[in-house]
Amino acid sequence: MTPVELSRTVLRAVRRAVDQGELRVDVPERAVVTVPGPGGCGDYATNVALQLARPAGEPPLRVAEILRQQLVGDDLLDDVVVTGPGFLNFRLRGSGLVTGLVEEILRDGARYGFSEQLGGQVVHLHAPCEVRAVVVMDSVGRLLRSQGARVQLSCDSPPPEEPAEWENLLGGVRVGHGSEVAVPTTGPPAAGPVRLRPVPAPSDPLPLGPDAARWALLHPAPHDRPRITDEHLVQREANPLFRVRYAHARTRALTRNAADLGFASEPGPVGPHLQDLVSALADHPRILLASATRHTPDRLARHLVDVADAALALLPAVLPRGAEKPSAAHRARLALAEAAGAVLAGGLSLLGIDAPEHL
Repeated sequence: MTPVELSRTVLRAVRRAVDQGELRVDVPERAVVTVPGPGGCGDYATNVALQLARPAGEPPLRVAEILRQQLVGDDLLDDVVVTGPGFLNFRLRGSGLVTGLVEEILRDGARYGFSEQLGGQVVHLHAPCEVRAVVVMDSVGRLLRSQGARVQLSCDSPPPEEPAEWENLLGGVRVGHGSEVAVPTTGPPAAGPVRLRPVPAPSDPLPLGPDAARWALLHPAPHDRPRITDEHLVQREANPLFRVRYAHARTRALTRNAADLGFASEPGPVGPHLQDLVSALADHPRILLASATRHTPDRLARHLVDVADAALALLPAVLPRGAEKPSAAHRARLALAEAAGAVLAGGLSLLGIDAPEHL
């Protein structure tokens, strides 16, 4: 069962409770399902009971218990527990969590986590004509589009007269000047501009090259001053960008090496010791939506580092060793590694950074 499927299961439980007269509410369009927060348990959790409590005129714990009773008989749920003020926590039965999640990621590839949550919205982003502000604006625009929004970009003043180097950082994205922003021909007009003003870069990042320069500008939070140094070019584990790109390249190499050994990936159970990686992959759609709506590409960058670190702990156990024959466990671990690679590639793309096959 994937997070999307679990969300639909929760909504069906809400509808049954409404049809049986236990709740008097409008069934929401979606139920947000994420990994459990502090104090939670199991594989996934949702706050839908807290969301429905006020319109239902019931305490959140009462709503949560009503929904728990509707959910406990589901064949794919091993347990449903209410925690805190009314969070519903789910433990999936058997290998449902990992298998369903990995299948979904491999099916969607680098677009895993893309959605239409912001469909119908037109967002006008505006920034000073300063290199960090423009790069942040470009990445925020990519994130918003990944969630279905239409995006307009503009600057206080025109880009440099000779913008070839800027174009290396922006990937050919057209940035308008003031009122010259192109307005989509369909859909509602944008609201007032969202002004992005991150702390400017202390020096020219262009000598770092497009990928390292973008990472140097995007990885720090907008209120932090970016470090424009050669540390972003170092090919060592101390460099977060290197770890992210290296983890991606290693997943691609494992697929090639497995093919040489005569086996391919097949999603399946991988064991509890890889829960950190599974949880990070399951959380990716939430991170994309939060990074888009809060205009914080740095949040995505830090998430990619977490995924890479968890993936690097898995990779040595993917291929058979010595005379060992490929087993179901090897195929499942390879599928999980490929899923991690897809998330890293998709996330780097939204930051405008290349994900190399070889490194």
